[in-house]
Amino acid sequence: MEDAFSLNGVKVAMTPMARFEEFLRSRGKRITQQRRAILEQVFSHHEHFDAENLLTELGSAKKGVPKVSRPTVYRTLGELVDAGLLRKMSLNNRSVYEHDYGYPQHDHLHCESCNQLIEFHSDEVTAIRDAVAKNRNFRVTGHRLIITGVCKDCMKAKNRPARRLEMV
Repeated sequence: MEDAFSLNGVKVAMTPMARFEEFLRSRGKRITQQRRAILEQVFSHHEHFDAENLLTELGSAKKGVPKVSRPTVYRTLGELVDAGLLRKMSLNNRSVYEHDYGYPQHDHLHCESCNQLIEFHSDEVTAIRDAVAKNRNFRVTGHRLIITGVCKDCMKAKNRPARRLEMV
């Protein structure tokens, strides 16, 4: 059964690597082995992550993958955002990244208990955005909506009856 709020893919003309290489060349920079390793790790799966998650993943990477320093990771993440490949969000005083290139406009539910981010797309949210923009004579270039609350797993855990050992 298809979720009415699920995301569909967006066709893109270039791979993330080709787009990043083009971005770096336009700024007179090289695509180093470290930048390549970071980009490959980031686009190897679709999950929200922070720089510390990425550093951990890169540290446990396979043989042959170059060692990447903390400053290189932070600098490259900024370049990936500038290149339009990643989107940066600030949640609980923490920078979290997600894929932007090849993914449709979407919004998030953020669990304040476990920090889980749940992606969704809603035509109704887009319609409200467009109606408000039209009313205000405003040209929309995008939007970001993060709804905060508590996910069902955290609500279950919170409402779980206390066991006798936990009462002592």
